[in-house]
Amino acid sequence: MIYGFLSTILFILILPFWLVAGLFKHKLIAGFREKCGYFDAPNLKDSIVFYGVSVGEINALENLIKRTKETFNNPVVVCTGTITGQEIAKKKLGEIADFITYFPYDFPFCVGHFLNKVNPKVVIVAETELWPNFARLVRNRGINLMIINGRISDRTYNSYKKLSFFFKPILQNYTKILTQSNRDNEKLISIGANPETTTVMGNLKFDIAKKDCDFDLGQGRIIIAGSTHAGEDELFIPVFTELKKEFDDIKLLVAPRHPERQNAVKKLIEATGLSWGLRSNGDKFDDKDIIMLDTMGELGKAYALCHFAFIGGSFNKTGGHNPLEATVFEKPTISGPCVSNFKDIYALLTQTGASKIVATDEELKEYMRKLLSDNEFYQKCCADCKTAFAENQGALDYVINVLKEIV
Repeated sequence: MIYGFLSTILFILILPFWLVAGLFKHKLIAGFREKCGYFDAPNLKDSIVFYGVSVGEINALENLIKRTKETFNNPVVVCTGTITGQEIAKKKLGEIADFITYFPYDFPFCVGHFLNKVNPKVVIVAETELWPNFARLVRNRGINLMIINGRISDRTYNSYKKLSFFFKPILQNYTKILTQSNRDNEKLISIGANPETTTVMGNLKFDIAKKDCDFDLGQGRIIIAGSTHAGEDELFIPVFTELKKEFDDIKLLVAPRHPERQNAVKKLIEATGLSWGLRSNGDKFDDKDIIMLDTMGELGKAYALCHFAFIGGSFNKTGGHNPLEATVFEKPTISGPCVSNFKDIYALLTQTGASKIVATDEELKEYMRKLLSDNEFYQKCCADCKTAFAENQGALDYVINVLKEIV
C-alpha cells in the first residue's frame, strides 16, 4: 500500500517532464494512453492475458498463444511493453488474439483501468517481469497470476537477493512460477518465491516442430545462409567462394530475408564465377554450386537438407533470427555478434557446439573450415543440437496442463 501511494505521487511529479522528453524521444511515450489503461476493448470477460515485454518474449509466447486459443474458449489478450513488441505481436498474432495492447504502467490507477478493460481470469507473464503494484492488485481481485519461462541472470539474482525483503512479498502474489531450469528455480525460491508453487517447466522457445521437407536440392554438402540482410551476403559469399577452393563438394543455398534484395544478391553470386541457379526454376546442386532460395516459406524446411547454417540478421542491428529452426534438425549454426532477439537461446546453444558466434569474416571462415574438415568435431556439434532439444522440450504442454487446472 505504501509503495502504491508513493508511486502515484512519483507519477504526478514526473509526468510533465516525461511528456516533454517524449517530444524529443517518441519511444518514451509510445502507447502512453494505453499504458495508462485508457483504450477501447471488446468484451473480454475471463480473458487469458499474456505479457511479453518485447520481441524475444513475444517470439517465445507465439506457439503457446496459438495452442491456448485452440484449447480454451476464453478471449486471449496479448500485451507488450515496447513499440517493436507491438509490431511483432500484431504481425504474428493479429489474426489469433482477440485483443492486442500495451501493458500498463505500474501505477495503481493505470493497473486498475487496465484490469477493468481486459477483465482477466489469468495473467501470464513471460520470463521474470516483477511489477509490485500490478502483482498486488491482480491478486487482490482474485485473479490468477503466473510467471512462465521464468529465468533470472546471475547479475540480476545478486541484486535481487540483497533486496529480498522487497521482492519476497511481490513473488508471493504469484499463483504459479514456472521456470526454465533447476538453477532458475532455486534462485527465485531463495529470493522469496513459494517453493510449493514454483516448478521447472523447461524452455518454451524449444517447443518448435520440424517442418517436413518435401523437396530435394541434389548432391553435395549444402551450407545455408539463411535470412541474410544487406551487407551479410557481401560478407558470406566471398567466404564460401574461398572455401570452395578447398572443399569442392560444398554448395551454397542463400536465402535473402527480403525479396526486394534478390537482384542485388544475384549480382554478387554472378561475380563469383561459380555456376548458380534459382529455386523457383527448380535448379539443383547436381549441376550448380550456388542456388538462391527465391521462393516463400521454404527456408524452415530447407534446413533439414543442410550440413550447417549461417543465421542472418546477426552482422547488423537486426538482432538475429531464430537459430532453432536449424538446430531442431540437429544442424550446427553460426551467427554474427548481434543476436539480441534470441540472446538467451544463444547463451544456451553456445555453451556447446550447437552454435557459434563469430565477430569477423575471418573467424567465420575458420569456423566453417573446422566444421568441414573435422568430421569428429562436426558430429559432436550435431549431437549437441540434439541434446539441447532433448533437455528443453515439453514446456508448451506443461503450461497448457497447468492452465487447464486454473481456467
